[in-house]
Amino acid sequence: MADKKSNNDLLHHVDQINASIHSPTRLKILMVLAAVVDADFSFLTRTTGLTRGNLSANLRKLEEDGLVKIDKTFVGRVPRTLVELSSEGRTALKTYQETMQPILNALLENLD
Repeated sequence: MADKKSNNDLLHHVDQINASIHSPTRLKILMVLAAVVDADFSFLTRTTGLTRGNLSANLRKLEEDGLVKIDKTFVGRVPRTLVELSSEGRTALKTYQETMQPILNALLENLD
């Protein structure tokens, strides 16, 4: 019975996972942004290996969820998009880690 309660607790943790962050593509973007003050669109395209369209769509979702801030300006006549992790995004990443850690720990224990 102890295993059943433990599994139920883990299943509850899984239900708490932030799907916006858990997406591999969005997690990759957030990992890059967590390491810098801000990043322009070209830098994000290069470092993540995403296409411009894929990056744009995922940034839009992250912005809608309040996880990133996007500032679009012009430098001369050239458009420039700067992206930064919002304070809500930093908090959400910490919560994601706190949610995932017990799940991963239990999975690793069960592998032994």
